[in-house]
Amino acid sequence: MNKLSPFLLGLSLVAAGGSLAAAQDQTMPAVSVPKYLQITVEYTKPGKGGLAHDKTESAFVQAVTKANFPIHYIAFNSLSGPARAIYISHFDSFDAMQTANKVFDANAAEFERLNVDDGELLESTKQLIFKYVPELSYHPHGPNPHAHYLEARILHVRPGHGKEFEEMVKMWKSISDKAGSSNHWGAYRVEYGEQVGSYVFLTSDESMADIDKGESEEPKFMEVLSEADRKVARELRAEAIDTDRFELSSVNPAQSYAPDEFIKADPDFWKPKSAAMPAMEGKKGKK
Repeated sequence: MNKLSPFLLGLSLVAAGGSLAAAQDQTMPAVSVPKYLQITVEYTKPGKGGLAHDKTESAFVQAVTKANFPIHYIAFNSLSGPARAIYISHFDSFDAMQTANKVFDANAAEFERLNVDDGELLESTKQLIFKYVPELSYHPHGPNPHAHYLEARILHVRPGHGKEFEEMVKMWKSISDKAGSSNHWGAYRVEYGEQVGSYVFLTSDESMADIDKGESEEPKFMEVLSEADRKVARELRAEAIDTDRFELSSVNPAQSYAPDEFIKADPDFWKPKSAAMPAMEGKKGKK
């Protein structure tokens, strides 16, 4: 899919490249959570992911680097659900998106030629734009170059039940406070590309041990949840939520157009010497 299409172009995910609800690295200055996310999903054909997809995407990373493209993105590979690559970037205004579009237009021929190569590996693609919802987020932080995994809770709210949904999320935030939980997430509501009422809650982890830590805290919630709380929570969920699922993915540095600050913070991960990008060898374009 064209991650940098003229209209949907202009992001920098899961953020200036990455982890939008990550445990913030204490050595980094605080960074505000971005207002909008662009999420591009590429569903790869059987046997066409892995190194084959790394090759076409690395060529595109080279192209955007050469063009000095102003928006960065982080690539993820799914560890659950259908095989797919997920590209997350951010912007804080649609005017910023339009500015980035001009760079795209100036290099359109090169990007489109690379898109043809990449398209041979794909079953389908889709693009989504989400808007940050601060009142439904919980201890969100700015991008973290050391976060290598992303947990996503993807759900749809029944039409006319937004009030119950907000009550449910705020109740869960309150319970997390009482339990002393390490929970953290950024909440985003769909603006374009998906059914109205769709939300994604993103939590990024530095390692899978962070996931184990979250699982180990379940007894804390059981201790602070009264029977009345559980009853209310069940009722709100039944009224508000239509569909609900969890997905897990890992960062793929080979396919990421990471910002310089990420690379400087963790060069062995983002630009390992043994994984230098292949020469483009006459391939002059992609997305």
